[in-house]
Amino acid sequence: MVTTPTRFAITWEPLPDDFVLPNDPVDNINQPLLAAALSESLQLSGKLPANALTTTNYGICATVNQKIVVKAPDWSYIPAIRVPRASVDRSYTPQLQGDSPAVVMEFLSATDGGEYSVKPTYPPGKWLFYEQILAVPIYVIFALDTGALEVYHLNETGRYQLSTPDTSNRYWLAQMNLFLGVWQGTRENRTGIWLRWWDEAGNLLLWGFEKAAQLQEQAAQLQARADRLAAQLRAAGLEPEN
Repeated sequence: MVTTPTRFAITWEPLPDDFVLPNDPVDNINQPLLAAALSESLQLSGKLPANALTTTNYGICATVNQKIVVKAPDWSYIPAIRVPRASVDRSYTPQLQGDSPAVVMEFLSATDGGEYSVKPTYPPGKWLFYEQILAVPIYVIFALDTGALEVYHLNETGRYQLSTPDTSNRYWLAQMNLFLGVWQGTRENRTGIWLRWWDEAGNLLLWGFEKAAQLQEQAAQLQARADRLAAQLRAAGLEPEN
């Protein structure tokens, strides 16, 4: 059992088998779509290591002042787990089972979920839990309806500080070696604003249907070049088959 020296008594302990995890419905139908899209492009681009874990509304646990606290961010990225994946089916306890989350995200909707709460009493607010209990390096708050994106990083004092985007209005997340930004378009019959990843060269990480369309276009271009070459050969009195 590892204890973290903070003003809270924090320990990392297994979640009891009989512990009842919260099973609240998501606030907005678009939240799972957004989370799935973030994970898919990481997977397809080879940016998701085999022992990494991305989560959606999944309990991340700590024992604070001898009481179990569980928060379920809308999306998170855990660089590495060090236990069999089956052992984290229900929940995840950092330090005990692997790395602490490198990034957590909360998607704002019409319902106030306390994303900015620093309430120190039990149960602690989300902001305080991510900042002072888990010490997550990057905390992202995204408004689905307006596209407003806030990216906070832990500064040298261990407190969240608002990050500044680059000239493309994207945020560099060193923990993932990727840029994060907003993108307007359509996926799964939802037209709106999405969160997307870009690599360090500025290339957008594609979704599955985009990759398929890209391959189809490349195949069409190759066929067009082959057809032009065949026409040139016939014009010169040669048969392409020969």
